[in-house]
Amino acid sequence: MTNEQARRQAIGAKCLAIVTGAAALAGCVQIETPDKPIEINLNINIKQEIVYRLDGDAKKLIEQNSEIF
Repeated sequence: MTNEQARRQAIGAKCLAIVTGAAALAGCVQIETPDKPIEINLNINIKQEIVYRLDGDAKKLIEQNSEIF
């Protein structure tokens, strides 16, 4: 057996041990759903500011045709 093969075998053995341990612990964990619904209170304040600039010609056009807007 070469060093590379021995290293891979050791890594495989460690992974197997970790997976086996995790599987054993998974059997010990018990999860229950709560009796009451989960309530999440969010206090959100959203502000939006729109900034626009019009050149002189566009501003005059809007003023002349204010009924369109």
